[in-house]
Amino acid sequence: MKMKLCVQSSCFIIFPLIQLLRFIKADEYEDCSGQFLCGNINISYPFYDDENRPEHCGYPGFRVNCSGEYGYPEISSVTTSSRRYLLLQMDANLNNISVFQENFWGGPCVENLYNTTLNTTLFNFVQTVENVTLYYECSAASAPPGSLPAANVFPCPNSDSINYFIPPSEAHYRNSLLSICNNNTYVPLSQSFIANIRDPLTLQGALRNGFELNWTANYSLCVECRASGGQCGYNTTTDSFTCYCSNGVHGFTCNGKSNKTAIIIGVSVGGVLVLAVLACCIIIIQRRRRSISLAKSKDLGPNYPSIGLPSSNGYQSSQPYTTSPSTNLSPSFPSYPSSKSDFENSASYLGVKVFSYDELEEATEHFNESQELGDGGFGTVYYGKLHDGRLVAVKRLYENSCRHMGQFMNEIHILARLRHKNLVTLHGCTSRRSRELLLVYEYIPNGTVADHLHGKLSQSPKVLPWSTRLSIAVETAEALSFLHENDVIHRDVKTTNILLESTFQVKVADFGLSRLFPNDVTHVSTAPQGTPGYVDPEYYQCYQLTEKSDVYSFGVVLAELISSKVAVDITRHRHDINLANMAVDRIQKHALDELIDPKLGVENDFLAYKMVKLVAEVAFQCLQQDKEARPSMKEVLESLKGIQKEMENSQKQVVVDIHESDDDIGLLKNVPPPFSPETESSNISIR
Repeated sequence: MKMKLCVQSSCFIIFPLIQLLRFIKADEYEDCSGQFLCGNINISYPFYDDENRPEHCGYPGFRVNCSGEYGYPEISSVTTSSRRYLLLQMDANLNNISVFQENFWGGPCVENLYNTTLNTTLFNFVQTVENVTLYYECSAASAPPGSLPAANVFPCPNSDSINYFIPPSEAHYRNSLLSICNNNTYVPLSQSFIANIRDPLTLQGALRNGFELNWTANYSLCVECRASGGQCGYNTTTDSFTCYCSNGVHGFTCNGKSNKTAIIIGVSVGGVLVLAVLACCIIIIQRRRRSISLAKSKDLGPNYPSIGLPSSNGYQSSQPYTTSPSTNLSPSFPSYPSSKSDFENSASYLGVKVFSYDELEEATEHFNESQELGDGGFGTVYYGKLHDGRLVAVKRLYENSCRHMGQFMNEIHILARLRHKNLVTLHGCTSRRSRELLLVYEYIPNGTVADHLHGKLSQSPKVLPWSTRLSIAVETAEALSFLHENDVIHRDVKTTNILLESTFQVKVADFGLSRLFPNDVTHVSTAPQGTPGYVDPEYYQCYQLTEKSDVYSFGVVLAELISSKVAVDITRHRHDINLANMAVDRIQKHALDELIDPKLGVENDFLAYKMVKLVAEVAFQCLQQDKEARPSMKEVLESLKGIQKEMENSQKQVVVDIHESDDDIGLLKNVPPPFSPETESSNISIR
């Protein structure tokens, strides 16, 4: 009788399911809807990856690795052990992408030379792409006068040879260069970027901007599919393009009925479900009979333990991580598993791997002093090598106190949800129940900005050039602007927290003091924390933390980049102990020469000196005592990019008479800043 009822019940369950399966609505269509974030950019069909977008939502050969260098997706189909192509941006409406060759990110000086080749079944160059040829190890002494382009030289570190770059418009030099140069390679670039190449700096910028490609992947079919309300995909079983629709799986568009594939899938899955339900009914009946038999022979009592399954990541979040505008800014962290073993056995938390203490102890050679990379306010950082060969930096917090637990969780919550090419990557952490709190980051090999300006690396005969310092300022501003856009205040911006890759790319680090900023309030009240010399004076006096607090700290960083001086130095004159005060004073007194690092040598370079003055003006506005007079981080970024572009396009100069305008035009858009006397007298500003 029970078996009969079970079968009847299964019919009531299965028939509605079969009807729903006809529409295939919950899986393919939803899986492939819209774009997905890969690295720092949003991409869609024909691209897919192993984590964010399943293979049936893409097209064969268009798999990407979202953990590519510099925060950009790596295109797997054209990547080999010696060459990698990264995706800069995508325009699905034009089946167009911009890519660059990873080995040219740091400039034209590379170890492995190879010409660019493409799989033409997947990609084609757009018409506006042309080749720039790079010539290496050239001997100019034997060349006839006038046979070589004197302006097209670029230097390479640790090399005394001469190198040349030749755009298409100067092809007449190629025969001469082929006869005197040992190596050469051609690099595809967009015409618009080629036109702006005049020197090594603009050449590096053009290489970073890459070139454009068109992808094939049934583009016309995808356009029709999207126009009919569907999502583009690919059926790996039938090896054909597929249009996923809200009412089923279709061949090319959503204007007709579901195709045979959907019906076959529906019938097959329905049959399997019928068998599964019948099998479950038999198991339930058998277990019920067994439990009745056991109950008769033994009383289990009320405290018989139940067996539960842990969540997929070992945690159950009790509430989202938020902050409230109270006097005690305390975040609400997710609840932790009740069992230590549950946590220790968890593979990840918030997508971040949970390492065992023993593995990290072994990776750092038992936290050997020789492995120390640095010492901060909350812990020591060690160099380490994991079992899989990855080089990492392991932060070892000083103690397992509640305060340090908060900083530990703070970094995990912020870095786990935010990814940007200029933010340090968090690889993992230990359990909170581990004998010590450890955080595992990517290893950044080139030290900190502080090291290069006035630390252990500053004594090198090779001074950090102004173009590199300006690039550091721009990339740091990009990272902070990104944080502010995502409602995060760093709260400890300083040169020791700005790490540098070997190519001097910026990686902002140390989020132990960072705070999520509610988007419905103007500030949060909290006791001032940070590093002396960088703390916003208004935050220090009024206990009100805002995004402008980071802006002030960044102004100090700009002053350091200009002067190579530390933020606080008690050996300086008492009025100059604080670098922020010193910078504002020198700009107001037209004495910028007393602030600029003499090793930069900008007094003999009019263009560089002009750019330093403009950056000093940005610093001046960031360092205003009144937070309302400071620009936003986004506006600071726009201004610094404008200065960088002005430097790259050295023949252009924009002079704006601010007294003839009806609007308040300053160095920063949409902000009525207090101008320094130097700016008012020169009447120079950048639009």
